[in-house]
Amino acid sequence: MEHVRPLVAVSSCLLGAPVRYNGGHSRDRFLAEELDRYVDWRPVCPEIEIGLGAPRPTLRLVTDSGEVRLVTREGDADHTEAMRALADRRAEELAGVDGWVLKARSPSCGLRGIPRYRKGQPADRRGRGVFAERLTERLPLLPVEEEGRLHDDVLRAHFVERIFARARLRALLAGDWRPRDLVAFHTRHKLQLLAHDPDRYRRLGRVVAEAGSAPRTRVEAGYAELFAAALAVRPRRGRHVNALLHVFGPMSERLDDARRHDIVTAIEEYRQGTVPLGVPMALLRHHARGEGCAYLLAQTYFEPYPRGLVPSVTMA
Repeated sequence: MEHVRPLVAVSSCLLGAPVRYNGGHSRDRFLAEELDRYVDWRPVCPEIEIGLGAPRPTLRLVTDSGEVRLVTREGDADHTEAMRALADRRAEELAGVDGWVLKARSPSCGLRGIPRYRKGQPADRRGRGVFAERLTERLPLLPVEEEGRLHDDVLRAHFVERIFARARLRALLAGDWRPRDLVAFHTRHKLQLLAHDPDRYRRLGRVVAEAGSAPRTRVEAGYAELFAAALAVRPRRGRHVNALLHVFGPMSERLDDARRHDIVTAIEEYRQGTVPLGVPMALLRHHARGEGCAYLLAQTYFEPYPRGLVPSVTMA
């Protein structure tokens, strides 16, 4: 399957740019080497973009005034409003990206667990970076992750799946699409969407049904929002089983008893947690190819992103 290259905004230090507070970088191998082969980056460094140099005074979150502020460690400069304004501007300028990867533990970019200080002492670790918080408020359905969480295979698989799905939809809507094109797109993503959110899959079908009569902009906006919301739901084992059975159903009449038994057994073993998702997926794909099931082979569920980016055993 040919994949559209996602556009991904990223904290530039994660790609090796020397923009950290100490003049160094935080190059992440997965991002800079593995994912780099498949995506187009849009590097951003909030601290540099609001006029701070590298190296620079360290920043921290403080709550002395009753609200969270981003200030220098010495307390002699407050960069909260500048950082929020930058987040607003970059959210608009980069509204077309398919995802963001932010620097963990940063008082500007960190998504969770940032220390907050009161009267010069650590008060808790429940803070969010000022830039990250504003960005996610403005773009709540955009895939946004920290580089540290992408070292977890399950979280990585979900993030990567979402950015490639959004890239495919972006490519479709950027062209002179016709209702039949949206129908084909929706059909290709049926099983993938069912594995995430069956209810939104059905609601998406109603949007597709209006493609020939409703205003084009309304159809695009409605489909894009529901599509993003559906994929934001992390798939559960039971929903994967449902999707696998949807694959098996159209193909079962073409198979003999032995092959049907092998597939049913693999699905049941996955349901019980004794084999990874990759086992029934590989078996179903093998038989779909052998039986020439073009509809099934076209499903993005079988290959939601380039092979090798995330081991299939983690897709559960």
